[in-house]
Amino acid sequence: MKKNMALVMASMMAALSITACGDSGAASTAAADTKTADTTAAGSADTKAAPADKIGLAGSGKELIFTTGGDQGTYYGFGSVIAGQISDLTDTTVTAIVGKGSKGNIEAMDAGDAQLGFVQSDVMAYAYNGTNLFEGAKIDGFSTVAALYMEQVQIVTLDPDIKTVADLKGKTVSVGDSGSGVYFNALDCLGAYDLTIDDIKPTYQSFGDSVEAMQDGKIDAAFIVAGAPTTAVTSLAATRDVYLVELDDEHIAKLQETSPYYTKNVISKDAYGLDKDATTVAVGAVIIAQDDVDENDVYNVVAGIYDSIDTLGHDKKNELDLDFAASVTAVPYHAGAAKYFAEKGLTVPTK
Repeated sequence: MKKNMALVMASMMAALSITACGDSGAASTAAADTKTADTTAAGSADTKAAPADKIGLAGSGKELIFTTGGDQGTYYGFGSVIAGQISDLTDTTVTAIVGKGSKGNIEAMDAGDAQLGFVQSDVMAYAYNGTNLFEGAKIDGFSTVAALYMEQVQIVTLDPDIKTVADLKGKTVSVGDSGSGVYFNALDCLGAYDLTIDDIKPTYQSFGDSVEAMQDGKIDAAFIVAGAPTTAVTSLAATRDVYLVELDDEHIAKLQETSPYYTKNVISKDAYGLDKDATTVAVGAVIIAQDDVDENDVYNVVAGIYDSIDTLGHDKKNELDLDFAASVTAVPYHAGAAKYFAEKGLTVPTK
């Protein structure tokens, strides 16, 4: 009798096992076929609700370090506001720290020193594919969380005679901090005008140091890639007449032929008290996360931003848009972010 009962139980367990494996296999096949998130896949994660006084889901209890940019740039200014709001509104704690630019942020995350990072859309593509800044040093253990806003390539000068990129020839120009993506943005823009790094006298400085050097007459111009208005440039414009070097349509089109991730962008004259609007190009500002960050925590990061945009204490909130947040195609999205977007009816690519 005991033997018969054991056989019956074994048969029942086997049937349950086969059923479970069949369901899992179907889900895995669907995910592999579509490589996108949908509401079914999103619902497979632990969806335990956050405490009653919080929005989103129950967090992991681990602090997430969010590496941003220099203390006078938009990454740090807006990143600090974002981190504070996520920590206040959700069950996930995020701490923003000063970072070393897009390349440095990706490397810091890869080393385990941070779990979230602010990056330019072009630089994260370099890392994920092992090109340009990451030639021979591919890093792909991260995923997209959300695209936030466009970062303008701002070529700042105090010299009114420097009107176009061609006028930079022979000038002393800051091309960004070491380890940032600004250097390649500078190379791209110079290249559109048939110039190379050898046609200028380059310096490698942060936004703040670039502005200080300009004030002291040590450099003629600086490439600053950040959302306008940028703190460093705003401070400069408070005491000096600032000019932005423009790119014309012909050279923008030439630039886009080889670097399609640039889009034409116009900086309002009101950003820095300019005489007129300035035409330039821009790349996207994106938050990324290490692949092993808890899904619920990443869900909370997105919810903490987009469920309460109006309470963010920074002007960049006016540029946030849910459709744009879900528009990245170069690097797949983290499962936690995909779950959030799926609930909003948006499908994003996942790993």
